[in-house]
Amino acid sequence: MQNNYASDSDFEDLYENAPCEYLSVRPDGRIDRANRTLAGWLGYAIGDLPGMRLSDLLNMAGRIFFETHVAPLLRMQGFFDEFALDLLAKDGTRLPAIANARERRDDAGALVITRLTVIRAADRRRYERELIDARKQSDELKSALEELLRQERGNAELREQFIAVLGHDLRNPLASIAAGARLMLKAKTPEDAVRLEAMMQSSVGRMARMIESVMDLARGRLGGGISLSKAITAIEPVLDQVVAEIAAAHPERKIETHFLLETPIFCDPARVAQLFSNLLGNAISHGAPDKSVRVDASAAADGAFELTVANGGTPIPEDSRKRLFQPFYRGEGQGPTQGLGLGLYIASEIAKAHGGTIEVNSSEEETRFTFRMPLGQDGLRPGALANVWPPPAGQCAV
Repeated sequence: MQNNYASDSDFEDLYENAPCEYLSVRPDGRIDRANRTLAGWLGYAIGDLPGMRLSDLLNMAGRIFFETHVAPLLRMQGFFDEFALDLLAKDGTRLPAIANARERRDDAGALVITRLTVIRAADRRRYERELIDARKQSDELKSALEELLRQERGNAELREQFIAVLGHDLRNPLASIAAGARLMLKAKTPEDAVRLEAMMQSSVGRMARMIESVMDLARGRLGGGISLSKAITAIEPVLDQVVAEIAAAHPERKIETHFLLETPIFCDPARVAQLFSNLLGNAISHGAPDKSVRVDASAAADGAFELTVANGGTPIPEDSRKRLFQPFYRGEGQGPTQGLGLGLYIASEIAKAHGGTIEVNSSEEETRFTFRMPLGQDGLRPGALANVWPPPAGQCAV
């Protein structure tokens, strides 16, 4: 007759040679008993483990995790299931594992023993790490795709604005040229022809400026940035020329200039003139007609080049200030005509190309644009610029 009850030796063999590790830990943290499986996996003799501290079998991260997470939960609820830890073998190698822990307490509630069952989990832990890495890569790819989609939407919106604004604004000077050509055929006196030619030349110039602005926009948006041709430059004559041009176009407006320029600067004079012209033209267009526009410029050997353009009038709203340097943004100007809305955008790109910035402050008293840039770049020390002035022929553009 077959015996249905396992003998004590069978239970002992099941404990010692189970396909998982068993160990019991006393309240003082020392191992009371461990099975042969644990000893074999860790490279110890079966008699080496009793009396060792459990912490001796854990790496530093495992010790911290056990003391700060496992032990408190064991005290509160008496068990902790499926926590990961790394056991240290006798030779120092790491054994990734998953463990369950149970406490046994006496009738008075005092801790008698803590029992742990440990399962090898090298493949599982590696799989979990691969899942985490895959999820991280997926999140990064998702973020990259979302950013790419955002950029594409922005480019699509920019293209729509570009087509709409350029088509609208080029129509006016083109119509003016066409009308002038028709009238030229009917001109009765040389004076009439000269007047019509001047009108047509003005329209051609306006169209040329629009096309150049569009080219600058393309350079800035396509990653190449605004191109520069730098030279050591006495900048005051450059600024004076811009002021003279704007004043001639707007004789009814008063422009005050205050220049304190002690040293030349290393820059692209044509681009700085373009930046200044855009800022000054913006101040004329948007400033109060009965108030003067003030221009201040300074450059000292121990400092930086700073150019400010200030005008009175209605302050710029906060929401508009955030969009001032975006392409095709146009505020409510005072003049009868508007440009493409690229002036401030191009000015900001020119400032970036010089390693500088443009800031705007607007209040009831005045609206002020400030351009700042270092005096020397590309290895030139600002204080050394004055030592090479005047520059060799062909290097200074004023």
